[in-house]
Amino acid sequence: MQRKSFLKSSALLLTAFAIGSKTSFAQLLEANGYEIKMLTDNVGIFTEKGGTIMFVHTREGTVVVDTQFPDSATHLIEEMKKLQKGIAMVINTHHHGDHTGGNIQFVELTKRVIAHQNALKNLQDVAAKAKNESKQYFPTETFAERLSLQIGTEKIDLHYFGAGHTNGDIFVHHVNSNTVHVGDLVFNRRHPFVDRSAGANMKSWQSVLAKATKKFTKSTTYICGHAGKDFSVEVKKADVLFFKKYLKAVLQQVKEDIESKKPLEEILKTKAIKGYETWDASGIERPLTAAYEELTAK
Repeated sequence: MQRKSFLKSSALLLTAFAIGSKTSFAQLLEANGYEIKMLTDNVGIFTEKGGTIMFVHTREGTVVVDTQFPDSATHLIEEMKKLQKGIAMVINTHHHGDHTGGNIQFVELTKRVIAHQNALKNLQDVAAKAKNESKQYFPTETFAERLSLQIGTEKIDLHYFGAGHTNGDIFVHHVNSNTVHVGDLVFNRRHPFVDRSAGANMKSWQSVLAKATKKFTKSTTYICGHAGKDFSVEVKKADVLFFKKYLKAVLQQVKEDIESKKPLEEILKTKAIKGYETWDASGIERPLTAAYEELTAK
């Protein structure tokens, strides 16, 4: 009974929001293991599994940034249907499956899926190798460096500053709220996946983050794809620069190990990055391996 009451109240809150009520402003909704949090009156984030989804409600429909997996995307769509707004478009921050796997659920809902041109190629290559092209909804529109979108009164700017986590990661800036979805370009207090098979470069990644913090303002809110346990996916400029310093520290530590003639097998036994000892060691082998390969590449 208590659970039914909660779900009913959640639906009422969403309905209230749909007609412009302040009742649901910044309200955290929980149901069936997923969460929806409103950041402003029309910008929110959805978390369940995979990369964080950001959505922006406009008069012409909802813009969805990243889609997680097919099942979790269905949960988001169910919630969006309660608002009776429709889906204006989908934007993918990059090609990884935990950010694009849910695209397929939007096939009948929107004709527009936007991503960087490298992200489309990466997704096509991965799908071809896995022979699961039929399970993909590939981006229908791509761009090279910048794309500005005007949807009703909402302005959304897409920026590509170079290779980082992959060679196709973008920043999605919702100008009106000054909120930027960074996809996997920032892992908040968590060791990142560095996809060298898709053009990732840790040195360039630092430059990408520097460009972003210069482009956006001190008050900008950044939405990360992933965060460590007990840390938020919502961060500020200082957190972005902190992650930039972390990337530099990983490269420096591995560089010193290489100069000390340590083989990769020994380097991968590392339990912490100097200066970041409080981080959970889970996944540390991913940036260590990537740094080693980047530094020893000929």
